[in-house]
Amino acid sequence: MPALLAIPWPTIILLAIAPLTWVVYQRFFHPLASIPGPFLASLTRLWMTKHSWDGDMNTTMIALHKKHGPLVRTGPNELSVADLAAIKTIYGAGTPFRKSDWYSVWQGHRKFDLFAERNEKIHAQQRRLVSRAYSMEALKDLEPHVNAAIETFLSKMSTFKDQSIDMGKWTQLFAFDIIGEVTFSKSFGFMEAGSDDGSFTAIETALRSAAWIGQVPWLYWLHDALVPYIGSHLGIAARHGSLRTTASNEITARQSRGSDRKDILSNLLATHTAQPEAFNSEALTSMATSNIFAGSDTTAISTRAILYHLLKNPACKTILVAELDAARKEGKLSLPVSLAQADRLPYLQAVMYEALRLHPAVGMSLPRISPSSGATIAGRFVPAGTTVGANPWVIHRDSQVFGDDVETFRPERWIEKSQAESEGKGEGEKVGGYGDMQRFFFAFGAGARMCLGRNISWMEM
Repeated sequence: MPALLAIPWPTIILLAIAPLTWVVYQRFFHPLASIPGPFLASLTRLWMTKHSWDGDMNTTMIALHKKHGPLVRTGPNELSVADLAAIKTIYGAGTPFRKSDWYSVWQGHRKFDLFAERNEKIHAQQRRLVSRAYSMEALKDLEPHVNAAIETFLSKMSTFKDQSIDMGKWTQLFAFDIIGEVTFSKSFGFMEAGSDDGSFTAIETALRSAAWIGQVPWLYWLHDALVPYIGSHLGIAARHGSLRTTASNEITARQSRGSDRKDILSNLLATHTAQPEAFNSEALTSMATSNIFAGSDTTAISTRAILYHLLKNPACKTILVAELDAARKEGKLSLPVSLAQADRLPYLQAVMYEALRLHPAVGMSLPRISPSSGATIAGRFVPAGTTVGANPWVIHRDSQVFGDDVETFRPERWIEKSQAESEGKGEGEKVGGYGDMQRFFFAFGAGARMCLGRNISWMEM
C-alpha cells in the first residue's frame, strides 16, 4: 500500500484511463468499428491466437460468416472475407495485396521461400527459377516414381487382409515415401517399416506452432533473439532446423550415389548449376525442405478426406467402384492407373474435387495486407494496412457457387454443372456454373500464389 501511495495520482489516473480509451476507440472510432465480429477480437490478437492454438479456425469462421455475413472483424485491424468478388481483388494476378507478417514466422531467416516470401517481385523471380520442376510436363518423368510407391503400398495392404488398420497413418506413410521418390529418387522406406522416423511429429508440431505464433509474430522474433541464451522452444523451429537438416542430408546422398532418373532434385540442381548466384545451395535446400514439409502433409490430409467421405457415403463409393470396374473391363486402366487414365474418369475427378471442397487441407485464412491506397471490399472501404483474408472452408460453402446443399458430400454437382455448361445451359448466370466452381476452388490457394506442387499432389491422389 505505501508503494502504491508513492505513485503520483496523475500516473494512476492515466493507467486507469488508457485501457478504457483503447476499448472505446476500437469499439466506436476505429475504421473497422462498424464491422461485426467477436468482442474480444476487436480488442486484441489473443482471440485469433487462441483459435489458432485450438485448431478450430475453420468451423469458427464458418459459424461467424453465417451469423454476420461477408465481412467479419477477427482482429483489432483484421477482417475475414467471404465475398466472392473480393477473392480476385485480394488474390488475383497482379494484386497489390501482399502477404501479411503471419508468413514471416514460416520464413524465419530463409532468403528463398516461395510459400512465405512477402515481396511479390522477389517471389516472382524465385518462382520462375523452379517452376519447371513442378510443371505438368515434369509429371511425365515423375509418374514412374509414384507408381513404385503405389506398388509398395498395394503390397503392404495385401498383408493386412481381414485386419483393421489406421488408414490415416498409411496415407501419410504413402505420401511421405512418394515425396522421397519424386524429390530424391529414393523412398524414405516408411511404408516398408510401417512407421516414420519422427518426421510426422516434427511436422505436426511445427504446423501447430506456426499457426498460433504467426498471429503474434513479434513473439516469435523475440524468442529468436533469445535462442542463444534460452535455447529453442518453438515447434516451428523444426521447419528451419531438423527438417532442413534431413533435406540437406538427402541432397548430399542423392549427389553422392548419382542417378539417371529425372526427379525434382535433378531439375533444381540443373538450375543451381546454370544460375548459382540466383539459386544457390541454400535456396536448393529450402526447396527440398518445403517438399518434405508441405508436400507430404497436405497431400496426406487431402487423401484422407477423399477416403473418409467415400466411407461415410457408401452410395458414392459404389458409383465410383462401378466406374473403375467398367473402365478396367474395357481395358482403359492399367495397374497402377496412370494419371492420363485417371483424368478420364469423371466420377473419380468429381469425388476428389468434392472431398477437397468439404475438407481443404488449409483451415485458416490466407492473410494479406491492403495496399497503400486502401481497397473496397464487399461494399466497404478498407484502409491501407488492414489485414484481410479468405478461409477456404468458408469459400467452399458459398451456396451461390456450390448450391444450397453445401454441407452434403455430393460429387454429382461437379458433373451436373459441367454437363449443363457443355450443353449451353445456364448461360448468362453470374455465378453458380462449373467454371465458377473451379474458379472458387480454393484448396490450393489462388492467383499468383497458388500452390506450386498442386499438380504433383493431384497426381498422387
